[in-house]
Amino acid sequence: MTRLQSNDISGIASQLNAYDNELLHKTGHNLRQIACHATQLKEDDVRGVMSGIRVGVVPITWGQGVIEGFCQATAGILKHIGFNTFVAGQSDISGLAEAYETKADVVFLSDDNDFVALNAETRQYVHNAAATGKGFAAGLALMANDLVDKNVLVLGYGAVGRSATSALLSYGTKVTIYDINPAKCREFKSSIAGPDSAGVKIAPDFNDALAGHDLIVDATNAAEIISAEDISPRTFIAAPGIPLGLSRDVRDKIADRLLHDPLQIGVATMGMEAVKQIAHRKKQHT
Repeated sequence: MTRLQSNDISGIASQLNAYDNELLHKTGHNLRQIACHATQLKEDDVRGVMSGIRVGVVPITWGQGVIEGFCQATAGILKHIGFNTFVAGQSDISGLAEAYETKADVVFLSDDNDFVALNAETRQYVHNAAATGKGFAAGLALMANDLVDKNVLVLGYGAVGRSATSALLSYGTKVTIYDINPAKCREFKSSIAGPDSAGVKIAPDFNDALAGHDLIVDATNAAEIISAEDISPRTFIAAPGIPLGLSRDVRDKIADRLLHDPLQIGVATMGMEAVKQIAHRKKQHT
């Protein structure tokens, strides 16, 4: 994953109520509801379950070390949407042992390369990139009031972009994909079987692709690649990428039609994926 900086996540935990209000204005759904929509869960079904799921966040010092405030922000997001959360007092292996000793059902860990939630109850895991792509695709669908048979451009074909594309296809969307390395797009398209393959097109030119689409998922890590000339009053953008790929004037112009955050939607969707895993396991054993 792209390594966040402490200033990217500063104040997240204290601003979650305000962020919920922003999401409600843009999508008609709050953070928990977007994560439920992304994972095909009903909010009424999970509300009571989540408080009984104990979630530990473990600091990892490997590589460049712990990002200041990251664990607290992650725990704050999970607590905000309804989980029983804590940050381990120890780090690395000692922190993981502490989480298991204190009966954590799910453990969140992140280093320079990966951010995962380990599900102790089901022995599965959730990767942040997959959850983030799914969460932002859901957010775009809610902003645009459904995406069936609509055309969406996905920029950037790393793990987040691939996940977003898969989620968009499940909504009945027609997806055009672009990456500076076209081989990534060709590899993904060749891996799709059945009717979904026909729903994916590869854009050979970045500017032409932008000109032909009003619905965009920016999953790149490139700054200010989308300018004011690339958007219209019909443009909606879901932008999970860090840094944000929009210039300052574009951000102001499209503020009410832009979905972007550094951590919140991805972490919330990770949590709901863990809930889905636990619910499925319980259903299998009843």
